[in-house]
Amino acid sequence: MGVKLKEYFGIELARLLADRIATVHAGFASRSFIDEVATGVPSLELKARVALISSALRRHLPAGYTEALSVLLDILGPENPREEGMFTEGYWLMPVAHFVEAFGLDHPHLSLDALYEITKRHTGEYALRPYVQRYGALTYAYLERWSTDPNPHVRRLVSEGIRPRLPWAKRLQIDDPAPVLSLLQRLRDDRSAYVRKSVANNLHDLVHDHRELVLGTLEVWGGVEAPKERLWVIRHALRNLIKEGDPRAIEIACPNGRRP
Repeated sequence: MGVKLKEYFGIELARLLADRIATVHAGFASRSFIDEVATGVPSLELKARVALISSALRRHLPAGYTEALSVLLDILGPENPREEGMFTEGYWLMPVAHFVEAFGLDHPHLSLDALYEITKRHTGEYALRPYVQRYGALTYAYLERWSTDPNPHVRRLVSEGIRPRLPWAKRLQIDDPAPVLSLLQRLRDDRSAYVRKSVANNLHDLVHDHRELVLGTLEVWGGVEAPKERLWVIRHALRNLIKEGDPRAIEIACPNGRRP
């Protein structure tokens, strides 16, 4: 049997983080940090383990958030050059992203800049959500800029971070979907299929709460002149409605009359 994902977030990860932090911050109490994690994690599931490690980092790093975050950014290492690996090679950064999520809300610019760097190696999609809720206009301004970033992980974060029903995350209430749809329009023809799939999944989530608006938007995006990659996004976004036999969704997804 394979190792459960939660088992990666225990004493070995504490040792890895401690070793990396000690190389850039001589005052780090590695033994105390490792012991705290080792004592706390055995009875916890994955998300609680990540939160515990994040909290232990907060207690063992410099008291000021700015100084503590600077230490963590110094251990990020090289960017991930592939579109895979955020949870395999980059899994160890999950507590670092959670650190920004849990402790950085009073420093939005600093924290959003940190998530930009983290997501090039792991992902900031979970940590971004409280910033969307508290600093909507500011966060959407960052997302607009990131939507043209050369890094596909950053462009994917624009879509994935504002998915209303992101797996493993608390539901994000989108009362006004217009800013979301505006960002998704920027990414609908992205050169990366990895990014386009995120766009489709975001739209799939939005359909649950804003069905008529999403269908109307996809009618405009689609049609016989739409590129095949965009039609794939539309079909994937409407996959449940198509499966249910919704005639409008089928017509939008199949402008040439051929049902997928």
